[in-house]
Amino acid sequence: MRQLRNLLQESGFYRIPLKKIKSGHYTFSAKINTIPGIFIIDTGASSSCVGFNNNSYFNLKNEKSLVKAAGAGAINMKTEIAKNNSIAIGSWKISHFDFVIFDLSHVNEALHQVGETPIHGIIGADFLKKNRAVIDYGRNCFYLK
Repeated sequence: MRQLRNLLQESGFYRIPLKKIKSGHYTFSAKINTIPGIFIIDTGASSSCVGFNNNSYFNLKNEKSLVKAAGAGAINMKTEIAKNNSIAIGSWKISHFDFVIFDLSHVNEALHQVGETPIHGIIGADFLKKNRAVIDYGRNCFYLK
């Protein structure tokens, strides 16, 4: 029987290691506009996002948004959008990706309470679907095409 890793890599998928943290989330390193950061992978998040406090760090050009965000115990939060950004994970890279910008302090506070370091953002279903992601929880990694 062929292993998932071999099948996906032979089909042109790129393997990305994940780190399981104390909160149960999985994190990985990525570069947004060539700037390194730590991100949570979250299949339940409809949009990928970066915290307001990190928008200048990643050289994001924010635009106003009328959309309100909700999630992880917070509702009706103000958002902005940053369009046409690059994202690189290892040697895998895409351009023209949009991020929702909103307050991630509640997420980082929850991580702090379990002794974890803060994250810069969340990679959600929009990114995962667009890039045909396959998550291998058994091997703590995911694949992108």
